[in-house]
Amino acid sequence: MNKSEILDFSGKTVIVTGGTRGLGRVISEYFLHAGANVVTCARNAPEKPIVSELTNKEAIFFETDVRDPEKVESFIADVVQLFGRIDVLVNNAGGAPSVKSSDASPRFNEKVVSLNLLASMHCSQSVFPVMAEQEDNGVIINISSVSGSRPNPSGMAYGAAKAGLDNLSKTLAHEWSPKIRVLTLAVGLIETDESSDFYGDDEKRSRLAEHLAMKRLGKPEEIADMCMVLASPLARWMTGTTVEVHGGGEGPFYLKEISDIGTEENT
Repeated sequence: MNKSEILDFSGKTVIVTGGTRGLGRVISEYFLHAGANVVTCARNAPEKPIVSELTNKEAIFFETDVRDPEKVESFIADVVQLFGRIDVLVNNAGGAPSVKSSDASPRFNEKVVSLNLLASMHCSQSVFPVMAEQEDNGVIINISSVSGSRPNPSGMAYGAAKAGLDNLSKTLAHEWSPKIRVLTLAVGLIETDESSDFYGDDEKRSRLAEHLAMKRLGKPEEIADMCMVLASPLARWMTGTTVEVHGGGEGPFYLKEISDIGTEENT
């Protein structure tokens, strides 16, 4: 079997939560390119249809609040009625504005944890009976963040929720494998439509990139590529683990300090 066949998702049904914009939209487009039947959900419909120019396939949208377990169950039931199966679930819905930990209200924290952790639980539990009964079973990919494995100032609830996704994947992998593989994808600093809100202007983003081993921010397409690999037979012995896609991550600050000291001494 060659690579093009392995990454062929024709006849497969893929759900991408929060798949109407940003990273989720690109993930949806890439699975469409690979021939999948793609279903996205969010609280608001996409401004324009999500279509693949390669396959002429269009993602189907359902208006759903993934924080509500009853709405999630209804949504999953609609998808099964439409396609008869669910092969891949990408729990992508998430995000949170920056708020100082001392200022974050209990209600704010609850909403952030609900969207970034509990929603993935709801969706995973809802697809379990479907995937478990399928001959080819299924794959669940939880989109996390490097914020879940390092300090996250001004993002207390977000970082804690993303850390929880790592444990969720490990736990479900042991309960549901080998029928269902469950993985976490920890995403680093990437360029999206909303990235300027977090990373600032071009100059600031350029300075941020200098701290990464790859010396540039990532692209949504590079995250979508990894989603497809993890959902494919190429990752058939992978479950219960976190895959970091972060351009090598941020280098130790002390190395720069040592480098600067050495430069001063030589001048």
